Amino acid sequence: MPRIERDREIARRRHRKVKIQKLVAKYMKATAQADKVVIATKVRRLSPFYNLEERVAAIKSAQKAK
Repeated sequence: MPRIERDREIARRRHRKVKIQKLVAKYMKATAQADKVVIATKVRRLSPFYNLEERVAAIKSAQKAK
């Protein structure tokens, strides 16, 4: 039985979420500014309105609070 459109949409969303999480982790480990720009470009391509800097700041503040 083929997948319906809603299932494909959910699968795309889940895949995008996992991929962005991996890229955010890479961004946080990156030290060179050139690497950060490349990663930010990839995130922007996946999700144009995703605020990478805000997300990284939130993760770092949550880590400090622990």
